[in-house]
Amino acid sequence: MAVPFRRTSKTKKRMRRTHLKKSLPGMTTCPNCGASLKPHRVCTECGHYKNKEVIAMAETQEEEK
Repeated sequence: MAVPFRRTSKTKKRMRRTHLKKSLPGMTTCPNCGASLKPHRVCTECGHYKNKEVIAMAETQEEEK
């Protein structure tokens, strides 16, 4: 089995791994309230999707109280 002749330094190891980083998913803003959300999802703040009210958020907030 091959064994490396010299130890790989921290700098060389980190330079090799620079492309292995996590990225945030694409986020959009709600056209109704401006909240950040993932694309093709109902807004959790106002309940709108494609400029239509899908979930009545005012009613659900009153029920929780």
